Amino acid sequence: MLRQLLPPPRFARLIAFIGSSAVVALGLCSCQTSGPSDITGSLGDQTESSRPAEPRREVGFYRDRFRANPKDVDAALEYGKALRATGQRAQAVAVLEQATIANPGSKALLAGYGRALADNGNFQQAFDVLGRAHSPEDPDWRILSAQGAVLDQLGRYEEARQYYASALNIVPDEPTVLSNLGLSYVLSKDLPKAEETLRRAHGQAGADQRIRTNLAFVVGLQGRVADAEGLVKADLPPEEAAARVAALKQLLSRKEHAHADGDKIPVAAAAHAD
Repeated sequence: MLRQLLPPPRFARLIAFIGSSAVVALGLCSCQTSGPSDITGSLGDQTESSRPAEPRREVGFYRDRFRANPKDVDAALEYGKALRATGQRAQAVAVLEQATIANPGSKALLAGYGRALADNGNFQQAFDVLGRAHSPEDPDWRILSAQGAVLDQLGRYEEARQYYASALNIVPDEPTVLSNLGLSYVLSKDLPKAEETLRRAHGQAGADQRIRTNLAFVVGLQGRVADAEGLVKADLPPEEAAARVAALKQLLSRKEHAHADGDKIPVAAAAHAD
């Protein structure tokens, strides 16, 4: 739902790796959809019964609507979403920036613009824009969670967790927020705390496959690969289970390269910024 401008860290693009290659995508994001910094939730992403089902057709459909009326908030949001879904992240930023200028009071557009910025790697600018998308008097837990995900990408883990805590004060035990918090602990290499938090997320009603994937990844990072494989393939048909296990093994193997190169631990799935 929200997720730009500086190139992400070397392994940031692994966020949502399993989601995009075997699960969806990571929902983040979106999500997860979904680019590396996609976030679950729906900050400004509207759904229409008339919308085309294929992303490239959506681009043309909403482009025409947006060009006919640049002040059409729904058309701008869906056009940006379709552009992101087809990998045109910089173009999505440009469209949503134009739309926010035409509709300066739209909180939904600010949220969508912030998401597009984050998805494009412009994390500091995304954080600033997201901060304008709501107010302390009327906080939005999805935006708070998205701000936390962006701060994690900036390496500001303690600050990020304050935003997750604020979101959880509004929606206690919301699984997507807990998942983001768990990934925050992964990024700071506190794997036991990450596992504890992701197990809590996994136990909530509404927890999705991305959260289970994140949990499996963290379990695997701690050397319990068989347990991780059992988690990621549970209740799945054999062919899909095999694909997800292969994706998990590939991601965990990249962790070894990350350690050898002195880089941060890669993250299995996108933090939920939506």
